[in-house]
Amino acid sequence: MPHPFRETFAGPLTVGVIGLGYVGLPLVHVFWRAGLDVLGFDVDVAKVDRLNAGESYIQHFASSAVAEMAGSGRFQATVDFDRLARADAILICVPTPLNATREPDLQYVEATAHAIAQRLRPGQLVILESTTYPGTTDEIVAPILAATGLRLGQDVLLAFSPEREDPGGAMETRAIPKIVGGVDALSGEVATALYARAFDRAIQVKDARTAEAVKITENIFRAVNIALVNELKTIFTAMDIDVWDVIDAAKTKPFGFMPFYPGPGLGGHCIPIDPFYLSWRARAFDKDARFIELAGEVNRAMPRLVVQVLADALNSRAGRAMRGARILVMGVAYKKDVDDLRESPSLKLIELMEAMGASVDFHDPHIAEIHTQREHVRLDGRRGVCFDPASLSNYDAALIATDHSSIDYQALVDGCPLVVDTRNATRSVERGREKIVRA
Repeated sequence: MPHPFRETFAGPLTVGVIGLGYVGLPLVHVFWRAGLDVLGFDVDVAKVDRLNAGESYIQHFASSAVAEMAGSGRFQATVDFDRLARADAILICVPTPLNATREPDLQYVEATAHAIAQRLRPGQLVILESTTYPGTTDEIVAPILAATGLRLGQDVLLAFSPEREDPGGAMETRAIPKIVGGVDALSGEVATALYARAFDRAIQVKDARTAEAVKITENIFRAVNIALVNELKTIFTAMDIDVWDVIDAAKTKPFGFMPFYPGPGLGGHCIPIDPFYLSWRARAFDKDARFIELAGEVNRAMPRLVVQVLADALNSRAGRAMRGARILVMGVAYKKDVDDLRESPSLKLIELMEAMGASVDFHDPHIAEIHTQREHVRLDGRRGVCFDPASLSNYDAALIATDHSSIDYQALVDGCPLVVDTRNATRSVERGREKIVRA
């Protein structure tokens, strides 16, 4: 006989998405485009008000898309978590940061699970999307929901499906394959069927732990390979070899090589944080994640190495110290052409240079003001400066930390006496190449 859950999730549905940030908002849109009713939940009143007014607060997510949703009658944002009872499926997209000692901080996941449990009703499906270590769904979320007296796998279902959002990327969210794993077979089956209604492809794996491991493996893969090229950069630089030329040539090989690129440090929510979730978890099984920890050490060292390159260049080329120097940081977003500040290495760079006595301004065409970040609260409210070629000569150096496409790098090199480039952004510059230092 057909199971009630299978019948419910084959018909008209209301999907609730908790956390309307870089992951949650595109997810809302995917389900809305699939013809489902969607409720968006967030604790930020300002965000909710803007969405209901048809405005986006994420640069690469168009306000026209929000306005279309808000005017359709099938989407509403709210701070009223009592409305969770209306949702057939509840998707959790909340932050999973590290604490001060670089251990997993699951306070937002736990608080959200408790908020759901207070309103949980039979027939609902709960899915965690926040990136975390294997075992979180079974060991943290499941007991909170089970404490209601409702039976998991019978009265309510629970699954994990990792977000794979690429802010500013060219691929549409619905085209990114969805990995799904349930805490039991029925949960996995129904959750996969839900995503199949909105995504081009939904792939069910063995269980929630496997799905959690898939996401964290993807992020560790990137972190380790970025650490490798960052280390190669320091070695090749000492040999007077341009690592960018090496990578460009190596990637012509049609097999056995995948290009990764060096930078001033890691940014974004996933890559700088998630590998440490697994290395922390591994210790509970008496295993040491030496490779992961070493990659983390290499990547965390990059901002200091970049600042040292800048200090040495100032000293050797201009005969001056970092103390008292005027530095212009180009780009504070963690990646090019987005307005995302999360874990941006630019913030660490600014703090390091100011600690050495430099006066630091920044310009970012996508970010006018720095908003509070977890480890950089003293930069909160710092406003950027306009890009004015006529005033560039007032700076002792420019440091390219993010390679935004809209910046005129030739004008930057023309105007500044020294340009330290961490992103190979000046590769097409023709005049003044003697001013450029790679870092």
